[in-house]
Amino acid sequence: MKIFIDIGHPAHVHYFRNFISIMKSKKHEFFITARDKEVTHNLLRAYNLEFINRGKGEDDLIGKFLYIFRADYLLFKHVRRFDPDLLLSFSSPYAAHVSMLLKKPHVTFDDTEHAKLSHSLYGPFSEVILSPSCFYAPFSKKQIFLDAYMELCYLHPKYFTPSDQIFSSLGISKDQKFVILRFVSWNANHDIGQHGLSYNTKSQIISELSKYARVFISSEASLPAEFEPYRLKISPEKLHDVLAYAALYIGEGSTTASECSVLGTPNVYVNSLKVGYCIEQEEKYKLCYNFKTDDGLVEKAIQLITNEDLRSDLEENHKRMLSDKINPTDFMVWFVENYPESHRTIQENTDYQDRFK
Repeated sequence: MKIFIDIGHPAHVHYFRNFISIMKSKKHEFFITARDKEVTHNLLRAYNLEFINRGKGEDDLIGKFLYIFRADYLLFKHVRRFDPDLLLSFSSPYAAHVSMLLKKPHVTFDDTEHAKLSHSLYGPFSEVILSPSCFYAPFSKKQIFLDAYMELCYLHPKYFTPSDQIFSSLGISKDQKFVILRFVSWNANHDIGQHGLSYNTKSQIISELSKYARVFISSEASLPAEFEPYRLKISPEKLHDVLAYAALYIGEGSTTASECSVLGTPNVYVNSLKVGYCIEQEEKYKLCYNFKTDDGLVEKAIQLITNEDLRSDLEENHKRMLSDKINPTDFMVWFVENYPESHRTIQENTDYQDRFK
């Protein structure tokens, strides 16, 4: 089988890398295009995945609109030459448009309820949309709901074991407590009019948490000069080792918050946008805390970092979550290898997915 994948964000590299490795071992062929966003290309190179650069994209609405035509043309040119059997992505409108032009099936993943513009751009041109069962705002009859989080594609215990060598990379001892703060760039379509941490709150959190732990900052955007000494300086593929051993994560990024929940790391998600998987991880599994604003956040951060039993308190909930969820990589391998019969199977019996627990 020949499979085309479009990558638009660093997280998408992780979503598909184990799937690609397994499928390549079975002699399936791949062609990958990737947006030049943050560390996406570095990650692809780190995992020895060949790709074509489809450019940086644009930040303003007019630029984003014009970029659709440029990206569609670039993908069409390469994909037509590759002649895939199936196109795969995480909510890529470009892959969806090209699939329509080439009359080839597009299977996509989506776990982001508020990305309504994206839904309208790829939804009509996709055959299957795979979403987590906690997705609270269904938007298409094409959606199939899986008992999984996207982060389990790469952080499931079958595929990930954290390395404590990360302490050496961070320049700290193994018994030193550390905290990760994550700031996003706020330039995605769904970020318009939204907000997270204020500058004053960021400054306060850094000051207060530094009394109890070493503070590191991961940021999509440039940092003020006074925050720069806290910048996390590691190879991007080592981030999950860092998150696995962190005492606490606080950030505006929902994906990173969910990664922490999947790893059993206490975390706080601060964003005016809500997502179903973070809601479920808080309400059903008590693995995280969701804040729509930063009101009361500093006090909560101090309460969490000073609780010496915090991590062990989450252990049983973490185990329960893992036992409830399927392994999405193994499901993906089955679904793609057996497509379109697999589509009919899962439509007729959604419980079939339980075979992948």
